[in-house]
Amino acid sequence: MRMPIRAKTLRTAIVCLSALLPGSMHAEGIDTEHLFGFMIGTDIGNVGEREFQSETTGRFGKSGGSYRAIGQELELEFVPTKDVRIQVGSTFASHDINGVPGFEDRRQLAWQGVSLDVRYRFLDRATAPLGVTLKVESHADRIDEMTAARVRNFGTEFALAFDRELVPNIVVAAFNLSYQPEWTRFVATGTAEQDATIGAAFGMMVRMRPDFLLGGEARYLRRYEGIGLEALSGQALFVGPTAYFQLTDRSRLTASWNAQVWGRPAGVNTSLDLVNFERHQARLIFGVNF
Repeated sequence: MRMPIRAKTLRTAIVCLSALLPGSMHAEGIDTEHLFGFMIGTDIGNVGEREFQSETTGRFGKSGGSYRAIGQELELEFVPTKDVRIQVGSTFASHDINGVPGFEDRRQLAWQGVSLDVRYRFLDRATAPLGVTLKVESHADRIDEMTAARVRNFGTEFALAFDRELVPNIVVAAFNLSYQPEWTRFVATGTAEQDATIGAAFGMMVRMRPDFLLGGEARYLRRYEGIGLEALSGQALFVGPTAYFQLTDRSRLTASWNAQVWGRPAGVNTSLDLVNFERHQARLIFGVNF
């Protein structure tokens, strides 16, 4: 009696699991190009591919008062040759700042600046044990991302991404290392400053359905005075969930939210760094191939 019951239970479990997995489980694997919110994957798309992307980033909460900053970036991506992807973008910034210590009260919407993102894939997961891609993104801004003041800002982010499918077409993990130096001159005062942010991030996504992946990202960031990392300004750890939706064959949506779970500004014994970073960060990315 026990053997038939156990066999029937096993068959039922297999059927239920199969309903959650894509029909072509081993055919193509997971595309990590747009899978994460605050991280990047190593995939870059196919030669000749073109995409339009809308990326909305929200940053909320400071050490006091009310703080809300939303950036809206519109981007065009194309893959001119094998292992190379180029992206150009333009960003608008909305700020609502009231009563935050060290910040002027502001409520404004303005064009922020432009960016150029170039990625080169050194290793492809299809032919190597893991994928490896280098990203170099430069931007020029006229509005300060944090304070909303008028500035002349130039910065470049260097990011090295690694990823690997732990379970083929079901579970993928990624790791990022980043270094972002910035030069800023404030128009109103003429003062200039240099700073840099370095970071390490880990993310994992699990395919729940053929068109839906769910997972999370954890990012550890350190901000320094000077582009040579001369003096530590503060550090923070962000953790939160990420969801990826394949809407149609040509369109997709990624939603990610991160909360600062630990942080400390230099010289202050607190549990969060709300001077150099925000309490919450959220990102919504919509893309379509054309």
